[in-house]
Amino acid sequence: MAVLALGAYLTVRMQMQASLDASLLDRAESAAQTPTLSELTVEMRWPSWAFGAADVRIAFIRQDHKTWSIDDGPVLGLGDPELEVARGETKHSIRTIEAGNSKYRVVTVPTRDDGVALVIAQSLDSQETVLGRLGIVMLLFGVAGVIAAGVAGWGVARNGLRPVRRLTEVVEQIARTEDLTPIEVEGNDEIARLSSAFNAMLAALEASRERQRQLVGDAGHELRTPLTSLRTNLDLLLQADQSGGMPAEARAELLDDVGAQIEEMTTLIGDLVELGRDEHAPHQVELVDLKEVLDRAISRVRRRASSIDFDVEANDWWVTGESAALERAVMNLLDNAAKWSPVDGTVTVRLLDGSLTVADQGPGISEHDLPYVFDRFYRSTESRAMPGSGLGLSIVRQTAIRHSGSVEATNLPEGGACLVLRLPGRTLQRV
Repeated sequence: MAVLALGAYLTVRMQMQASLDASLLDRAESAAQTPTLSELTVEMRWPSWAFGAADVRIAFIRQDHKTWSIDDGPVLGLGDPELEVARGETKHSIRTIEAGNSKYRVVTVPTRDDGVALVIAQSLDSQETVLGRLGIVMLLFGVAGVIAAGVAGWGVARNGLRPVRRLTEVVEQIARTEDLTPIEVEGNDEIARLSSAFNAMLAALEASRERQRQLVGDAGHELRTPLTSLRTNLDLLLQADQSGGMPAEARAELLDDVGAQIEEMTTLIGDLVELGRDEHAPHQVELVDLKEVLDRAISRVRRRASSIDFDVEANDWWVTGESAALERAVMNLLDNAAKWSPVDGTVTVRLLDGSLTVADQGPGISEHDLPYVFDRFYRSTESRAMPGSGLGLSIVRQTAIRHSGSVEATNLPEGGACLVLRLPGRTLQRV
């Protein structure tokens, strides 16, 4: 508003100045062609209206710097610009001159007499008075505009930021109380989008909290079972030693049971550590042959699931990544297939062009559980009675993402689940 007021004032000032200059120049050129000018002498005094000039002062200047005026007003301080016109060096001159206590706009044009120029000067007092009043008016309007704009801006900002303050209060309350109730969304502006984003974040946080509760319950259950079995077996060993010992076969069977329970706890703890590891920590990356990783994983799984037959077909596929992490992911796929396959069942394994397919002959995955099988801590209702923590497949997905790959689960038409791990890589010729 202030710039607008200043711009309007300067524009009016320049327009008035230009209009005055054009008017003075036109009147001076008209008066310079009047024959009466040739009859004037230095002693003559003629009224201005005699030359059609009316409200202006008239003077003459010769090329020898001699000047005279036809009225008794203040002496005009004529100088070089006017002399240049009298000498014929320029066609005309326009400038502002101070005379007495007033300012004059002075126009100089050549006359019909050689070496003589006509000078017409008009006082700027009336123009300065108008501009002064206009300046005061524009100043007042500018200040009023600034105040009005400030008040309007403050009101708009206050009303516009009210949803932000309300959202801030709700978020602060959530931070204090940990109450993850969704925020009420109003309208469809940016604040509404921000509220929707917060609601999505709260939903993700609630889901994470639920998975953590589920993890605590699952881990507690999984750890409690082997710990109870271990304590029972150790109590039996202790009582047997105190009572004279037990048969060798029974003792060996008891020790095997203890070893199995320890291995189950080790697997569970290893899964928890793997998922809890900082994913941004530096990793040892190398060129890995996925076929060799698959061979090692199958050898280890066969020892644990001796009743399961593994039908394997694999081609070389070299992947840039971590050998240990890849082997653990492949083992988790194989363990999952072996766990769900029936006794004496067959697990089909294919590694072709970077796609590792593991298919079992189990009951398959229900449509309800299919989207969540790779989620952390997720266990279907059917799997809760079986060994495991529900973390193995989530480790597979984490490893796939870390190696720029993907993993998916589907059901086979003839029954059973099919899990596919895809990893980018290439084939190399063996030397």
